[in-house]
Order: sequence, then structure tokens, then C-alpha cells
Amino acid sequence: MATPFLVSYDPASPADGLSLQQIAYFGRVLIRASDVAQAENFIQQNFRLLDVYVDATSISTTGDLVDILNAGAAKIFISLNQLTALSEEQTVPSSRLVVYTSSNSEADAFQNWVCKHIEREEAGISTDASAVHALSVKLGLRSEAQLLYHTYTGDVTVDSIKDTMKQGAVSIVPSSALTVNRDESCGKIQACSLIAARGVPDKSNGLYATTVTDERGICLGFVWSSDESIAEALRTGTGVYQSRKRGLWYKGQSSGDVQELIRVGFDCDSDCLVFVVKQIGRGFCHLGTASCFGPYTGLSRLQKTLQARRAEAPAGSYTARLFNEPKLIQAKIMEEADELCHATTKEEVAFEAADLLYFALTRCVAVGVSLEDIERNLDLKSLKVKRRKGDAKGPWAEKAGIAPVASESKPTPTPEKEEPKPDESRIEMTRVVTASASPEKIQTYLQRPSQKSNDAIVALVRPIVQDVRDNGDAAVLKYTHKFEKATSLTSPVLNAPFPPELMKLSPETQEAIDVSISNISKFHAAQKGSNDALKMETMPGVVCSRFSRPIERVGLYIPGGTAVLPSTAMMLGAPAMVAGCKKIVLASPPRADGSVTPEIVYVAHKVGAESIVLAGGAQAVAAMAYGTESISKVDKILGPGNQFVTAAKMLVSNDTSAGVSIDMPAGPSEVLVIADKLANPAFVASDLLSQAEHGVDSQVILIAIDLNEQELQAIEDEVDRQARALPRMDIVRGSLEHSVTFVVKGIDEAMALSNDYAPEHLILQIENAEAAVEKVQNAGSVFIGKWTPESVGDYSAGVNHSLPTYGYAKQYSGVNLGSFLKHITSSNLTAEGLLRLSKTVEQLAAVEGLDAHKRAVSIRVAAMKEQ
Repeated sequence: MATPFLVSYDPASPADGLSLQQIAYFGRVLIRASDVAQAENFIQQNFRLLDVYVDATSISTTGDLVDILNAGAAKIFISLNQLTALSEEQTVPSSRLVVYTSSNSEADAFQNWVCKHIEREEAGISTDASAVHALSVKLGLRSEAQLLYHTYTGDVTVDSIKDTMKQGAVSIVPSSALTVNRDESCGKIQACSLIAARGVPDKSNGLYATTVTDERGICLGFVWSSDESIAEALRTGTGVYQSRKRGLWYKGQSSGDVQELIRVGFDCDSDCLVFVVKQIGRGFCHLGTASCFGPYTGLSRLQKTLQARRAEAPAGSYTARLFNEPKLIQAKIMEEADELCHATTKEEVAFEAADLLYFALTRCVAVGVSLEDIERNLDLKSLKVKRRKGDAKGPWAEKAGIAPVASESKPTPTPEKEEPKPDESRIEMTRVVTASASPEKIQTYLQRPSQKSNDAIVALVRPIVQDVRDNGDAAVLKYTHKFEKATSLTSPVLNAPFPPELMKLSPETQEAIDVSISNISKFHAAQKGSNDALKMETMPGVVCSRFSRPIERVGLYIPGGTAVLPSTAMMLGAPAMVAGCKKIVLASPPRADGSVTPEIVYVAHKVGAESIVLAGGAQAVAAMAYGTESISKVDKILGPGNQFVTAAKMLVSNDTSAGVSIDMPAGPSEVLVIADKLANPAFVASDLLSQAEHGVDSQVILIAIDLNEQELQAIEDEVDRQARALPRMDIVRGSLEHSVTFVVKGIDEAMALSNDYAPEHLILQIENAEAAVEKVQNAGSVFIGKWTPESVGDYSAGVNHSLPTYGYAKQYSGVNLGSFLKHITSSNLTAEGLLRLSKTVEQLAAVEGLDAHKRAVSIRVAAMKEQ
């Protein structure tokens, strides 16, 4: 279902042209690799998005070419000489090779090679020759299979691409030449026009027949598309189609059942478009089912059920235990696997396999892994060229009664060029020695995990925000009943004074909250000095001043529901109280029985909150932004949340009629630890893991200053050992897969890397750590010395844990007292002062042509002279 063009992309210049998320709409990308590590890293980071083709013509050895294929490259582009060397030394599927050629002699040599291999599979060829069709005939390649790839020596144009398309070849188009926007004046090629050029319109209505599938390829429904709807789908990254009655159809605009666009392609003969989407909400069909052909079945149905139960399972239920007790699900998986191994009849095998799949998928859903992720990993494994023998590991082999490998009569020789495989079960970070790495490679490893476009999320959030704005309390209650299942609630707000029975805490918890609020309040109160009134005379008779005033009404979003997060309530509520905000409104999703966790109620009581909005998500944000019959409107909304909360905050802050601001952009949590030879390996590992356990999209970085192999190994061993003891071990493993250790020579290089990355949390486990703080330019919060773990900042030290992530520490501060204040300036001039300044002001007003400005001064000067 590929498109008739292949987008080439330069990872070193990601801002030049389409983003990777946009390129993914077309299914595949071509990158140029200067070394194996660069290609492997790119494939690893992006294999979930799209198929990666690699221009490997600069790779020198055949072993490295095989390594790139083994890493998961869909195809590699190579020279004829590389092809010859590969065919002599390696067994490589020819279908994954594309050979560059620009002359007839090279084409003849390629034809000879094809004659030897074509019985197995078909190889591709890339050419800059114009006679594409003639070349395909000469080589005996099936043009409809698009085995020819056409490059361009000059600027690529729409007409040249369409001409190549007609000849049955794939055009290689730089991402910088394409756009998904509909602005024709930008001078770039609109990708939608290339999609439409391939399609075969229906003769009766001129539209393109379109099949919509989910990420697993399950058909959701049949619709129609037009040139305009294709363009709008690519522009918004959502499902947009052409209704024969109503025109453009933005799927889910009214129902909320929106679609995130994953990929666009065609069937085998291009008379049917294929839209691959991620369906959000109830399903595709207007009847509320997953597809127009009925509900999901099998594994897809099980996944939907488990995802729903993960969000809604009552505390203490068996399903909740499976999601929250890792050892229980671990035991069930081993139990069911053992029962499957001992099943004998066909019916028993099917029964036990179903049980094993149930618990295995429950394990996956618990850590955010989907069937789509699993199947994509299976696809990636199928691309491996080099394979291990696949013998069972020692304990399991012994349990099954398999003889040790050493007893085999003919040991399997190890290929000379194949290095020993590392222990795949080991939990570790990638290591990069900066002295031997290129600047480009270092920058690649400094990149955060890619975040998906939030257009589909905004499309889902927008109708909720509008509904709350229009219908107030009724809408808030509707969504709370729907999402939180708190159907007993009759009011969306809990007003102060809060009943004591809602704040029943253990003495230990109450004391911990009291101590934390005290420390947070002390530290933020001390910040008042930097906000004291400023008054100065800039010239005789001209006095300027600045004074601060608290933001009157603030809304604090506290994630809640089944989770207990008093720390966020403290971090936002205490500074608001210290600043003197007149109205403090908390919002937190209630539990299924309609109650809020007592820790949050207690913090709300301690900081003098007016009320707690019993809602979460977009509806809570909208309620505070616009106000309802019983929920107070606020002037600023602060606090973390999921992607729906973040999208809603951005949406209301951009609505001038709402008159509300927000604190800062948000992203996944991150930490950067700088450690030298004196650092305790166990301390370093614990700091890294404290952020890795937040989620698989979290990132941790270690900068090791002049550590030798033994010292590095000590830290890596601690990471592996401590990670295995964590209940969220698999989340940690996912986070560490895109985390990195940089080995540097000195503190200056370490600080330069850190400032470039701009971490949310920076931990200095080095000698004389306090002196190094002077070198910190970009960071959310700094933790100094071996006795200062990041955890104390998250809870009780006094600093705030609401910090900028994703590199925003270069532009934003974390939440502080100033986040709850606004600064006002004043001017106070005497007659003498105005007279001294009058000519300056009048001159500048005249330059700008603002006569009324000038007259406001000249009238007063004239009045002085009349006295």
C-alpha cells in the first residue's frame, strides 16, 4: 500500500521540510548513513513510525551492510560493487537491496546479477536515467511492483514526479521539497497532489473509493475521498473524508470519535485509497461499534476490553490487582505457560493458549504496550538477517529435559565477522564516548523521544471544551459520569470548609504533608524579596516604580482518580497561598464513588482553597477557564496532566475570550546526572531510575567524567540490579532503551552537554559540586551533591517540582512564587521632570507620526509656560 514516492530525510536538518511524523503518513523514509551506529539508532527510534530505507553507499564493509539490514532497515541502497561483494560473502534477501546505477554498462552488470538471483526474489534498482520504462523492460522488472526508484539530478517538480509515476517507478523526493500545507505560494510540492495523481477516481462521482483500517489492518469502514479531503487529512493529521451529501467530513467532529492519521496508501491497482488510522473514542461506526462491520473480535476485542478495565477497574477488584501487582501477573503468565506446555489435545492447547494470551496482553496493557507495538516488533524481528541458534536458556532447557548445547556432536561455528551477542535481558543504557563520536552522533543521542502530533487530541478535546463552555455544570457532570464513572455525583464541586470526615489520614501521612507544606511555603515566601517594590529616579523629576500583585484567581489541576498525588497539590497550593491569591480552585478527578482522595482534600484545606472541582481532563480545564454555575472562573491554570489536559490548557489559553493563561509547556519527565570518579554507583543508579519509572517516554542521561571501564561497569551493574527490584521494571526498561551514558573528559565538557540538553532535573554527584553550579545555564532544578536525591525536590525539600521539560528549561522557569504574581509598573513626573523629558518624547512621537502622543506633552508644556 505504498505511495508512488519515497521521501528522503536528513536527520541532521530535521527542521528543513516535512517532519518525521508527516513523512510517516507516506509509510517510508530514505536516510543517508555515514556509519552503522547512526543508521541503527535512527531505525531504533523510528521503527514504530515507518519503514526505514538506508542509503548505505558510504558504508565500507559488507558486515556493516548486513548489520544495518539486521537492525531493521526495510531496504538498503548500495553500489554495484557493494552488491557484488555482498553476493559473494553473505546470504542477503535480494528483495531488500536497491542498486544505484546511472549508465547502461552498470545496468548490464546489474542484469547479469539479477539473472543469477531473480528466481528467488526480485531486487530493485535506483537510476537517474530518464528512460525509466525502457530500463524496466531491459531488466525484466515488473514495473507495477515498483522495483525502480528514480532520483533527480536537478530540482524535482510535480510534472517530473508524475511522469516517473506513469512509467511505473518510485520518485525519490527530498523532504525539503514537500509540504502538507495548502499554501501554494510556498513554492513546495503539495504531497496531496502526488497522492491524488496516483488514485483512480470513481467514474460515477469523481471521488476516490477509500478503505479505512486500524493499525492492525482491520477494516473499519468504507468512505469516499477527494483531492480536498486528502489535503486536509494530511494537513491536520486526522481522518478527513468527503461526504457525498455534506462535503468535507471531519471524522468525529461532532461525536468526539476522532481519528489520528497513521498512513495513506493504495491497493494493488490504485483504484482504492487506504487510510490507516488510530481510532479514538467509541469506534468508527455511527452506531458506536468499532467498525461498520460490527464489533472487534479476538485479540483486538480483548485489547479494547483490557484498556477500558485498566481505566475503570474498581480498586481491589481482580482486574485492578492484575494491573497493579506485577508479581501476581508474572506468576499467572508462568502458570499458564506451563499449562500450555503440558496440554495434549487440540482443545486443551487452544484453551490454555487463550489463557496465556489473556494474561500476556494484560501485562502489556499495564505498561502501555499495544498489539500494534507487538506486531511491529514481530515485523522488525522478521527483518533480521543474522540469527542466533535459538537454543533455550540453561534453566529452561534443563526443566524441559533438553541436553546442553555442549553435548552436541557438531558444534556450530561462529562466523568470523559476527561479534558475540550481549545478554538481551540486561537492562542498560546506550554508551557514547564523546571523544570518538561525531558532533552529529552526539546531537542524535541528545534528542528526546519523539512526540506525536496532538492534532487528533485537540480535535477530541475541542468539543468537550465547547460543551462545558455552553452547558456549564451539566456538561461537567456528564463527562465526570462518563469518564470517572462517578454516577452518584450531583454537583461538580466540593466547597470549603471541607468536612473533617473527608480528610481522615494516618498521623504519619498528616505529619509528612505538614512538614512538606511548611518547607515549600518557607522557600517560596523567601522569594518575596526578589519581587519587592522597586522605585528609582531615572532623571531629576522622573520616578519609575514596579510593584507586584497576586493573580487573584488561580486554578490548580491535580491528577487524581485512583492515584494519590498530594505532592502536586502541595507544590501548587502552597505558593498560591504564600503569594496571596484571593481565590484558589483545585480540580481533581474523583473516584468512582464520587469522593476525592483525603490527602488532596487535606492539602486544599491547608492552603485555603475555595473549592475542589470534582472532574478531570479537558472538562475540568474548561470549567475553570470559563466558569460554570457553581465553579469559579480563574485567571491562570497551573499543573500537570495527560495529553488531553495539556491540549485543553493550550486550547483555552489561545482563546482570547477565555482570558486565562497557563504555566508552561509540558512533556515526559527527565533527569540528567553528572558523576565523577568519587560518585557512589548505587546513588547514581538510583537517581537515574527514579525518573525512568515515570513512563516509557521518560528519558534519563548520565554524563560520566573520565570514568574507566571498571567504574562505568559498576554503575551499569547497579542500574540493572536495582531495576530488577522495581515493580515497574518493564517501564524502566522501555525508558532506558532511549537513554544514554556520555563518557566525557572533564567538567567543562560535561556542563556544555548538560546546558545543551537543558534537563528538567540536573543532579551533580561530583567533587566540589557547589562550585559547578556557576556553570549551569539551562536546567529546571539542580540537586547538589551525593546526599541530595531528586526525590527530595519532588516532595519535601521546599523547591518546586513543576518544572519545564523537553528542553524548555532554555526558555522557561519552573513554578515559583512569581508564577502566581503579576508585576505592575508606574511613572510619576513632576513639572520639572516633564519639561526635561518633553523634547525627547515629542521628537520620537513625531518620528512615528503619532501626533496625539506629541500633543499630550506639548499641551502640558504650554500650560507650564502660561503660569
